[in-house]
Amino acid sequence: MKVQNIESNKGNKIANQFIIYDDFGNTFFQSYNSIIVQSNDREVLLDQKYWNYSNTTGKYRNIFLGETITETKKKIKSGEYILTDLNR
Repeated sequence: MKVQNIESNKGNKIANQFIIYDDFGNTFFQSYNSIIVQSNDREVLLDQKYWNYSNTTGKYRNIFLGETITETKKKIKSGEYILTDLNR
């Protein structure tokens, strides 16, 4: 498992915003103590409670996913992204 801070556009490490890589091909975005996104080659899972919890979470989720909130919402609606409980 590998953990790194998300970096700003200027290359600064952002406190409390993490990208986690596990040994099974999953990549996670964690904001503070909550997993927001889990992704791999097959699917993208968003935490149903925290995926759009705050402006800060949204800003770094967008960076992690490489898209806007509008694009994310469309993918949730289409079923491409799945809402689930990632923080059991």
